[in-house]
Amino acid sequence: MQAAADLRRAAGELGESIARLAAMPAFLAAAIVAASGATTTRTRGGDFALVEQACHLRDLDREAFLVRACRMLAETRPELEPFHGDAAARERDYIAQDADRATRDFAAARAELITLFASLAPRELERDGLFAGERITLRGLVAMVEAHDAEHRGQIEQLLAELAAR
Repeated sequence: MQAAADLRRAAGELGESIARLAAMPAFLAAAIVAASGATTTRTRGGDFALVEQACHLRDLDREAFLVRACRMLAETRPELEPFHGDAAARERDYIAQDADRATRDFAAARAELITLFASLAPRELERDGLFAGERITLRGLVAMVEAHDAEHRGQIEQLLAELAAR
């Protein structure tokens, strides 16, 4: 009885996480519209401009989060690689990319990640890997993506507030 209740609770929590993750592309797209063309303006604190946010989120979902999840499902406790966002931004010249296209590509990458997360059975959520020397489960990876989104939402909200004050 208790095990069934725990499974239902875990499924509900995963569903709530997936809903929050699914909202991020629309939030970013709305921010791009609200910026009225100021997609290359950075915050006073030097955080990413909106175009850089879009590129970073796209690449992180494609090259880090999705890869980590797939490896955790296919391998026994793999060593998961970090993603160096600042280096990628410089090397790939995020600031010169098209914000609308990067946002659409992020939405596609996020949809793929969500599809994978939504397909996970409760036992698969406990599959694990090593990240930065620590054990992380797929359940923990979902939480990591959520926390990352929250961090970038805050940066984007700060940027929009600064743009509105100008």
